[in-house]
Amino acid sequence: MYDIDTDQRQYTYSDKDIIKRLLSYANPYVGAFVLTFTLMIFAVGFQLLEPFLIGRSVDVISEAPADFGEVISRLSIILTVFVLSVIAAAVLEYLQTMILQKAGQSIIYNMREVAFTHVERQDIEYFNKVPTGKLVTRVANDTNKLNEMYTDVLVNVFRNLFMVVGIASAMFILNARLAGMVMIIMPFIVLFSFIFRRFARIAYRRVRANTSWINGFLSEHLSGMKVVQIFNKEQDKHEEFDERNTALKRSELRQLLVFAIYRPTMYMLFMTATIIIFYFGGMQVIAGTLTVGTLVAFYNYLRRFFEPIQQLAEQFNVIQEAFASSERIFAILDEQPTVLDQPGAIELEDVKGEIEFRNVWFAYKEDEWVLKDVSFKVEAGESVALVGATGAGKTTILRLLTRDYDIQHGEILLDGINIRQIKIANLRSFIGQMMQDVFMFSGTILSNITLREDSLTEEDVRQAARYVNAHRFIEKEPNGYYEPVRERGNNFSAGQRQLISFARTLVHNPRIMILDEATANIDTETEEIIQESLKKMMNIGTMLIVAHRLSTIQHVDNIIVMQHGEIIEQGDHQELLRQRGHYYTLYKLQYEDQ
Repeated sequence: MYDIDTDQRQYTYSDKDIIKRLLSYANPYVGAFVLTFTLMIFAVGFQLLEPFLIGRSVDVISEAPADFGEVISRLSIILTVFVLSVIAAAVLEYLQTMILQKAGQSIIYNMREVAFTHVERQDIEYFNKVPTGKLVTRVANDTNKLNEMYTDVLVNVFRNLFMVVGIASAMFILNARLAGMVMIIMPFIVLFSFIFRRFARIAYRRVRANTSWINGFLSEHLSGMKVVQIFNKEQDKHEEFDERNTALKRSELRQLLVFAIYRPTMYMLFMTATIIIFYFGGMQVIAGTLTVGTLVAFYNYLRRFFEPIQQLAEQFNVIQEAFASSERIFAILDEQPTVLDQPGAIELEDVKGEIEFRNVWFAYKEDEWVLKDVSFKVEAGESVALVGATGAGKTTILRLLTRDYDIQHGEILLDGINIRQIKIANLRSFIGQMMQDVFMFSGTILSNITLREDSLTEEDVRQAARYVNAHRFIEKEPNGYYEPVRERGNNFSAGQRQLISFARTLVHNPRIMILDEATANIDTETEEIIQESLKKMMNIGTMLIVAHRLSTIQHVDNIIVMQHGEIIEQGDHQELLRQRGHYYTLYKLQYEDQ
């Protein structure tokens, strides 16, 4: 079952599971965390000393003896200890912050690496289900949400817990009766915190889901803005965005409402405790059983007692947000690709390029067969074209050869070896693909051809570009092969991008070349250049071509005609024309005006 917000399988994670997995990323940095906790304990100790010293100062002043010099001397000692404790606490806080930040940033860096690497391993079906914008949100934004948890909250939660325990102990040491009265409100603190925890978790989950939702919408529609404008759909898309934006706003407000109720509740409990200690503490001062300085120290401890509790509430917000982000990251990491290397898969050093489909059946959806008992053989070095109406299964054959998907029945062989027995990366290293929509990365023409393969030299690129006639326009660019490429290569024509893709394929020395509608959307002049390039490339290795323009495939060795997932005709161009079958009809329709 797939979740409508995440577009992937629903996974249920308990808090225990999340904490265990988050801590597993911190395992390599246990030493840094241990050192941080040690420094934190000493820092808390120095901070707990400060209210006591303030109280002692008040007592020294209020109980001042006749000797004024003695009062100054005692105050000077207390002040010196106070200043030293403040400095010591500050230095320890600085050290623990620096150590923790370095460890935390390393953890987040590793998590991004793991998430991105895992996404790279996913099969095509996964990217068909999950919008790009949502993946960007999870790999980039959701990991950032964990940053504060590791670098601030994780240690400060323990720090505040130590502080609460330490302050409670100090209050009992100062006056057990007053401390006992203050502890009466503790059950209410626990109760409200438990209720807050439940509602905060729900609120944060909804915020992260709506954030991912709106990011996915933006990514898709900003990329397709040209279509939106052509069809005058700006108002419709604005209304759709407004709906999603409103949902995000409402979830953010619900999250704020939960916190807005919790914090004043904690403040109310703090004021209740303050009234208790000043009333009963004041009675003890009047009775002479408690000093003013002790009461002042007790109040300072009480104030500091509620500070970490309120901070825990804020930090709990961050933890809930981190847990919600963690669930989404772990959902990615737990989504395993369906196309995997089989146990014992081999790596081939080289291939000849012989391809055979034996009784292949394939369906994207169960029982909706796209290919039905398809069998054919392509000899090494042979060029074969696949033609037929849209939906006949031509592109599917190419996808199956590269194992974008796995077949349900039959076999696909490369040099007589079942491709499932070959490691996927090794299989694809022998195959070069040239698609209808050429994707180009930001960078230069050179980097788009080499794909940043360090072993390829600039001369290798130039030779490949000359071979496929790409050098004709590249050398006319102001910066030649170093001409910048804008987003998706929109500063080049479709034909120029296609020639760059030819050079990209050729420079990586493939044994098998795949062209999927590579000449679609190309002007006649550019098509002639591409035709010339194709004739040269046919001499390099095995070539499979899918094309609607029959002019592209007249010189191939074999043409396979498909209809409704089945092969209905085979032969070269002239042979198929003589048969006057389906191919003849397609050819006649395309060229009847000529």
